[in-house]
Amino acid sequence: MSADEPFITAVKPLVDAIGGELLPPDEAGPDDVVLAWQGVDAVAVRLPQLADSLDHILASMERRGGVPLADLDRKAKQEIVRTLEARGAFSVRHGVETVANALGVSRFTVYNYLNREKGT
Repeated sequence: MSADEPFITAVKPLVDAIGGELLPPDEAGPDDVVLAWQGVDAVAVRLPQLADSLDHILASMERRGGVPLADLDRKAKQEIVRTLEARGAFSVRHGVETVANALGVSRFTVYNYLNREKGT
């Protein structure tokens, strides 16, 4: 067992939560993040594309809730939209459409949830 395995085990849940991929440090590309442990490169993290991150976040929310997002009631869907807005989901190209599809609502409904939150 190498000395960096506890470090890799510790960061893996975070990397999984963001939809990233762990790689050996010598396979890191220019856009990858190399993490060092005790002064030695331990692992590289390949970050997902923003659009892939949104899909990953939605799938994670669905897994945590144990039911398809489309089956949630209106109040729960509004909370999902609030959470996603706080995480920047709607700055991603086609973010509203992606969220609307996942929630089983129209884009107009998502915009209504967003406007309601802003008090307009």
